[in-house]
Amino acid sequence: MKGLQWKQIAIACTVATLLASTSLAGCSQTPQENGTQQENTDGQESGHQRGEIDQDVEISAAKDLQMTPEEYPVVDGSTATIPLSEGFAASVMQMSVKEARQYVLHNTTHDAYLNLVDGKADIIFVTSPSQEELDYAKEKGVELVVTPIVNEGFVFLTSTENPMTNLSFAQIQDIYRGKITNWKEVGGPDQEIIAYQRPTNSGSQTGMYDLVVPENEIAEAPTEMQMQGMGDLVEAVADYENGPGAIGYSYYYYVTDMWINEGIKLLAVDGVMPSPETISDETYPIMTHYYAVTRKDEPGDSNTSKLLEWILSSEGQKIAEQAGYIPMGNVK
Repeated sequence: MKGLQWKQIAIACTVATLLASTSLAGCSQTPQENGTQQENTDGQESGHQRGEIDQDVEISAAKDLQMTPEEYPVVDGSTATIPLSEGFAASVMQMSVKEARQYVLHNTTHDAYLNLVDGKADIIFVTSPSQEELDYAKEKGVELVVTPIVNEGFVFLTSTENPMTNLSFAQIQDIYRGKITNWKEVGGPDQEIIAYQRPTNSGSQTGMYDLVVPENEIAEAPTEMQMQGMGDLVEAVADYENGPGAIGYSYYYYVTDMWINEGIKLLAVDGVMPSPETISDETYPIMTHYYAVTRKDEPGDSNTSKLLEWILSSEGQKIAEQAGYIPMGNVK
């Protein structure tokens, strides 16, 4: 299993042990101040995006933790964790998802990290931090605690027109290092590989650097091949004009639950297809998580700490599963 290559900064990454204890300016409004859910902060406009819990999904009311809206921590996060955040808020505040939605505002991964460091958010639900985000925290004298809360797979996608169904991890690395440039080199058609990327500090680009090819080894992508939004990347890979040539990457939950396009398919890696089963049992080779990130100086008896403890409990993990995510294997 390919794991995160954590950068050298004082970050405590815990699961249960925590329980004992924009631009660089960020976003000026907290979720409670704004009172509305993020509509589409990555510049994505396609109707494929769900971006919230499906209206038919039923979220159970929490028995082990209840809070009023005034007590509920200020939460921020990535686009891909909006439904997760909605599920937690609805359960703990004993509301319907529709009622809880007004308290859920995610400003995308990068701004969420900045807001947490700047004290504008209490807890964020995100992918792993980029080097710039770690440096910003260090500059501000803030130590982050990064806690895995659900399992996730980092996935690669191509057009349904591409006959390829599997790539080895080494082949993927060489494609993104610029060493493999034609699909025929990996058993596919005689077609130039169009390898899309995301901008630095986007959640999926940080995942790419941490899990697949380090930033100093990845081939530089032309501007037109750097997709601003994760949905933009999916649409580019599916685009008819690109034919079978395109490849891109994302997170399993995002491309199977939030931004669905019938023109793309997921690739097996080292012979293993990403699925809830292979991600849950960690047989899929490129495993990662969505994380709850807090400041290390967060009091152990605060509502933020209580919320995180509940998220890691069997009840909290059940809510994550109801929201469509893959729960952690070891919970209380």
